[in-house]
Amino acid sequence: MFSLELTALVVLLVTVAHSLAKPLPAAGSEKWLLAERYLRQYYGLQPGLLGRGQSSDIMHDKIREMQSFFKLEVTGRLDDNTLDLMKMARCGVPDVAEYNHFPKDLKWDHTLVTFRITNYTPDLDEDDVDRAVHNALKVWSDVTPLKFKKLHEGNADIMISFGKKEHGDFNPFDGPEGLLAHAYPPGNGIGGDTHFDDDETWTKDSHEYNLFLVAAHEFGHALGMAHSSNPGALMYPIYAYAGGFPLSDDDIKGIQSLYGPNPDHKKVKPKPVAPNKCDPKLTFDALTELRGETIIFKDRCGFFYWRLHPQMVEPEQTPIKTTWPQIPKKVDAAYENPEKDVVIIFSGIKMWALNGYTLVDGYPKYIHKLGLPKSIRKIDAAVYIRDTGKTLLFTDEDYWSYDEQKGAMDTGYPRSIEDDFPGIGDEVDAVAYHYGYLYFYHDQTQFEYSYSARKVIRIERVNSIFNC
Repeated sequence: MFSLELTALVVLLVTVAHSLAKPLPAAGSEKWLLAERYLRQYYGLQPGLLGRGQSSDIMHDKIREMQSFFKLEVTGRLDDNTLDLMKMARCGVPDVAEYNHFPKDLKWDHTLVTFRITNYTPDLDEDDVDRAVHNALKVWSDVTPLKFKKLHEGNADIMISFGKKEHGDFNPFDGPEGLLAHAYPPGNGIGGDTHFDDDETWTKDSHEYNLFLVAAHEFGHALGMAHSSNPGALMYPIYAYAGGFPLSDDDIKGIQSLYGPNPDHKKVKPKPVAPNKCDPKLTFDALTELRGETIIFKDRCGFFYWRLHPQMVEPEQTPIKTTWPQIPKKVDAAYENPEKDVVIIFSGIKMWALNGYTLVDGYPKYIHKLGLPKSIRKIDAAVYIRDTGKTLLFTDEDYWSYDEQKGAMDTGYPRSIEDDFPGIGDEVDAVAYHYGYLYFYHDQTQFEYSYSARKVIRIERVNSIFNC
């Protein structure tokens, strides 16, 4: 996204992959040099660390600092999780976890802030760029006394431009898929100026990089905001496509600590807070397998899901729209059919089929295409039983059995959940199947149920799956 000196500003990151930890690579290796460049730019590592000895100790300390900010396992080792994150597009601002805005409270000393767009990207019509910039500034004016005025000539507080590589501020961009943009904190001269890398592809939807979302993040920097360590915040340095109002409560508190609240008392609904996996009141909305991983959907205004993988030390939490922009934010139920390599997602009376991370042609479809009566308006939970080739669909206090090979509902259904699965109650929020055992989730409780013995053999909290 962006490159910059310590006071410079910037945006986003992109999602991070996880895997097993490995020792620190040899000094001078490609991985070592990548890490050294990254830590020098974002964590104040002094240049010239090519040997081992004391330099290795300093590297370990800086790696720990970075891992702590991004909530990775803090090992001080340059493991795959950390290296993968270092390769992702990101913001050029140093990551200072304890501040929501810049040290010394850098901010504009006036509430009418001017801006000027000096040139346009060829990726979008000029009207689309104007609209994205207007809406991105409005995100901040909705919650503060700030107002923004567009200038067509002369010098403005926030000068907005698109450029490639070295573009006039001695902080060059790096071509496609790297730094997306950068911005400078309030002040004279270059202060407040916001630059976008025109080697990226800018869009007004979920494809490539959405200009509105990147601009909203960047303008936060241009107003005095630094990065937040809250993964649900707009100012978190990871690019994540999401519709609707992008500010979290953390963003609002940060900007209002600089400028105060909107005097018109305008009501805004913050972006949902990322749920805490170890919250004792945690509940699940849906759960499915996906090519060896476990995907858990959680509705905080229908926004997040967790990825669990056997090699993951910690679950990865991601906004749903980042991975699947085509599906609704609210997921009621989901299941995987590994033989067909598809995951079926249910939301209301519609369903979506995903082949990995790609929407299957012809979807969404109505759930009644499965043979359900029109009186069924949503699926509460779904699970595929590999041993039988049947998919169980749970609705209210009943469940149905769908024959995947025949593509039809089995006769004799619906049947009572309470009668056929004694001990779990009469409602289900999510369900999974592993090696002869069903795992039912309802409210804060997980029931481990033996499919052959037809009885509950263990009861735990739902977040036991996270080792909480």
